[in-house]
Amino acid sequence: MKLTPLQQEFVLHFGEMGSRWGINRTVGQIYALLFLSSEPLNADSITGALGVSRSNTSMGLKELQSWNLVRLKHFQGDRRDYFTTPEDLWEIVRILVAERKKREIDPTLTKLRELEMSGPAGDDYAEARIAELRELIEMMTGFYAEMEKLETERLVKLMTMGQRIAGLIDKAGGVLPALTKRK
Repeated sequence: MKLTPLQQEFVLHFGEMGSRWGINRTVGQIYALLFLSSEPLNADSITGALGVSRSNTSMGLKELQSWNLVRLKHFQGDRRDYFTTPEDLWEIVRILVAERKKREIDPTLTKLRELEMSGPAGDDYAEARIAELRELIEMMTGFYAEMEKLETERLVKLMTMGQRIAGLIDKAGGVLPALTKRK
Protein backbone atom coordinates (compact mmCIF):
# COMPACT_ATOMS: atom_id res chain seq x y z
CA MET A 1 0.00 0.00 0.00
CA LYS A 2 1.44 3.34 -1.04
CA LEU A 3 0.28 6.45 0.76
CA THR A 4 -0.77 9.55 -1.15
CA PRO A 5 1.03 12.76 -0.16
CA LEU A 6 -2.09 13.87 1.74
CA GLN A 7 -2.27 10.58 3.66
CA GLN A 8 1.46 10.65 4.36
CA GLU A 9 1.34 14.16 5.79
CA PHE A 10 -1.65 13.30 7.99
CA VAL A 11 -0.05 10.07 9.23
CA LEU A 12 3.24 11.83 10.02
CA HIS A 13 1.44 14.60 11.89
CA PHE A 14 -0.57 12.12 13.96
CA GLY A 15 2.66 10.31 14.80
CA GLU A 16 4.22 13.54 16.03
CA MET A 17 1.11 14.43 18.01
CA GLY A 18 0.99 10.96 19.55
CA SER A 19 3.81 11.71 21.94
CA ARG A 20 2.01 14.85 23.10
CA TRP A 21 -1.12 12.80 23.72
CA GLY A 22 0.70 10.15 25.71
CA ILE A 23 1.02 7.47 23.04
CA ASN A 24 4.06 6.59 20.98
CA ARG A 25 4.65 7.76 17.43
CA THR A 26 3.89 4.42 15.78
CA VAL A 27 0.56 4.03 17.58
CA GLY A 28 -0.45 7.50 16.36
CA GLN A 29 0.60 6.65 12.82
CA ILE A 30 -1.26 3.32 12.85
CA TYR A 31 -4.42 5.04 14.02
CA ALA A 32 -4.11 7.78 11.42
CA LEU A 33 -3.59 5.21 8.66
CA LEU A 34 -6.63 3.20 9.74
CA PHE A 35 -8.69 6.37 10.12
CA LEU A 36 -7.98 7.39 6.52
CA SER A 37 -8.31 3.93 5.00
CA SER A 38 -11.58 3.27 3.21
CA GLU A 39 -11.06 -0.47 3.75
CA PRO A 40 -10.00 -2.44 6.84
CA LEU A 41 -6.26 -3.19 6.88
CA ASN A 42 -4.32 -6.18 8.19
CA ALA A 43 -1.07 -5.93 10.13
CA ASP A 44 1.06 -6.70 7.06
CA SER A 45 -0.55 -3.87 5.09
CA ILE A 46 -0.02 -1.47 7.98
CA THR A 47 3.60 -2.56 8.40
CA GLY A 48 4.27 -2.06 4.69
CA ALA A 49 2.54 1.30 4.46
CA LEU A 50 4.30 2.76 7.49
CA GLY A 51 7.68 1.07 7.08
CA VAL A 52 7.75 -0.10 10.69
CA SER A 53 8.50 -3.52 12.15
CA ARG A 54 5.81 -6.16 12.37
CA SER A 55 6.23 -6.31 16.17
CA ASN A 56 5.77 -2.53 16.42
CA THR A 57 2.59 -2.85 14.39
CA SER A 58 1.29 -5.68 16.58
CA MET A 59 2.02 -3.81 19.80
CA GLY A 60 0.43 -0.63 18.40
CA LEU A 61 -2.70 -2.48 17.37
CA LYS A 62 -2.97 -4.05 20.83
CA GLU A 63 -2.70 -0.63 22.43
CA LEU A 64 -5.37 0.80 20.13
CA GLN A 65 -7.61 -2.17 20.93
CA SER A 66 -7.12 -1.57 24.66
CA TRP A 67 -8.37 2.00 24.07
CA ASN A 68 -11.36 0.62 22.08
CA LEU A 69 -10.30 2.83 19.16
CA VAL A 70 -10.08 0.11 16.50
CA ARG A 71 -12.50 -2.55 15.40
CA LEU A 72 -11.49 -6.07 14.48
CA LYS A 73 -12.87 -7.43 11.19
CA HIS A 74 -12.68 -10.85 9.55
CA PHE A 75 -13.30 -11.86 5.96
CA GLN A 76 -14.51 -15.21 4.69
CA GLY A 77 -11.59 -17.42 3.64
CA ASP A 78 -8.94 -15.12 5.16
CA ARG A 79 -7.54 -16.03 8.58
CA ARG A 80 -5.85 -12.67 9.11
CA ASP A 81 -7.23 -10.01 11.42
CA TYR A 82 -8.23 -6.74 9.79
CA PHE A 83 -8.62 -3.45 11.59
CA THR A 84 -10.66 -0.33 11.07
CA THR A 85 -11.78 2.70 13.06
CA PRO A 86 -15.37 3.66 13.81
CA GLU A 87 -16.91 5.66 10.96
CA ASP A 88 -18.72 8.06 13.28
CA LEU A 89 -16.37 10.83 14.45
CA TRP A 90 -18.57 11.48 17.47
CA GLU A 91 -18.22 7.85 18.52
CA ILE A 92 -14.44 8.24 18.34
CA VAL A 93 -14.55 11.39 20.46
CA ARG A 94 -16.85 9.73 22.99
CA ILE A 95 -14.50 6.72 23.22
CA LEU A 96 -11.46 8.96 23.72
CA VAL A 97 -13.14 11.01 26.43
CA ALA A 98 -14.43 7.90 28.23
CA GLU A 99 -11.04 6.19 28.11
CA ARG A 100 -9.16 9.27 29.32
CA LYS A 101 -11.67 9.68 32.14
CA LYS A 102 -11.24 6.04 33.13
CA ARG A 103 -7.43 6.18 32.98
CA GLU A 104 -6.74 9.67 34.31
CA ILE A 105 -9.68 11.35 36.03
CA ASP A 106 -11.17 8.42 37.95
CA PRO A 107 -7.89 7.40 39.68
CA THR A 108 -7.22 11.03 40.63
CA LEU A 109 -10.70 11.42 42.08
CA THR A 110 -10.26 8.19 44.04
CA LYS A 111 -6.95 9.45 45.46
CA LEU A 112 -8.44 12.82 46.43
CA ARG A 113 -11.29 11.07 48.27
CA GLU A 114 -8.80 8.78 50.04
CA LEU A 115 -6.75 11.79 51.15
CA GLU A 116 -9.83 13.52 52.53
CA MET A 117 -11.01 10.40 54.35
CA SER A 118 -7.63 9.84 55.98
CA GLY A 119 -8.51 12.54 58.49
CA PRO A 120 -6.97 15.85 59.47
CA ALA A 121 -3.31 16.12 58.53
CA GLY A 122 -2.70 19.40 60.33
CA ASP A 123 -2.35 21.26 57.04
CA ASP A 124 -5.57 23.24 56.70
CA TYR A 125 -4.57 24.95 53.46
CA ALA A 126 -3.61 21.69 51.69
CA GLU A 127 -6.77 19.99 52.98
CA ALA A 128 -8.93 22.84 51.67
CA ARG A 129 -7.23 22.78 48.26
CA ILE A 130 -7.68 19.01 47.98
CA ALA A 131 -11.37 19.35 48.87
CA GLU A 132 -11.77 22.17 46.36
CA LEU A 133 -10.12 20.12 43.61
CA ARG A 134 -12.25 17.08 44.43
CA GLU A 135 -15.42 19.18 44.25
CA LEU A 136 -14.39 20.61 40.88
CA ILE A 137 -13.56 17.18 39.44
CA GLU A 138 -16.82 15.75 40.78
CA MET A 139 -18.70 18.62 39.14
CA MET A 140 -16.89 17.99 35.86
CA THR A 141 -17.52 14.24 35.97
CA GLY A 142 -21.18 14.91 36.76
CA PHE A 143 -21.38 17.20 33.74
CA TYR A 144 -19.63 14.56 31.65
CA ALA A 145 -22.15 11.94 32.79
CA GLU A 146 -25.01 14.18 31.68
CA MET A 147 -23.39 14.96 28.32
CA GLU A 148 -22.62 11.28 27.76
CA LYS A 149 -26.37 10.53 27.91
CA LEU A 150 -27.20 12.98 25.13
CA GLU A 151 -27.65 11.64 21.64
CA THR A 152 -25.18 13.07 19.16
CA GLU A 153 -27.59 15.47 17.46
CA ARG A 154 -28.51 17.16 20.75
CA LEU A 155 -24.87 17.30 21.84
CA VAL A 156 -23.89 19.01 18.58
CA LYS A 157 -26.69 21.56 19.03
CA LEU A 158 -25.55 22.22 22.58
CA MET A 159 -21.93 22.69 21.51
CA THR A 160 -22.84 25.06 18.67
CA MET A 161 -24.76 27.31 21.06
CA GLY A 162 -21.47 28.47 22.63
CA GLN A 163 -21.72 32.07 23.79
CA ARG A 164 -25.52 31.98 23.88
CA ILE A 165 -25.26 29.53 26.79
CA ALA A 166 -22.94 31.93 28.61
CA GLY A 167 -25.52 34.66 28.11
CA LEU A 168 -28.24 32.46 29.59
CA ILE A 169 -26.05 31.73 32.60
CA ASP A 170 -25.42 35.45 33.08
CA LYS A 171 -29.16 36.12 32.99
CA ALA A 172 -29.78 33.32 35.48
CA GLY A 173 -27.31 34.75 37.99
CA GLY A 174 -24.02 33.08 37.16
CA VAL A 175 -22.47 29.88 38.44
CA LEU A 176 -21.72 28.68 41.93
CA PRO A 177 -19.52 31.38 43.45
CA ALA A 178 -17.81 28.97 45.87
CA LEU A 179 -16.32 27.01 42.98
CA THR A 180 -15.28 29.98 40.88
CA LYS A 181 -13.53 32.06 43.54
CA ARG A 182 -10.35 31.04 45.20
CA LYS A 183 -10.49 31.29 48.97
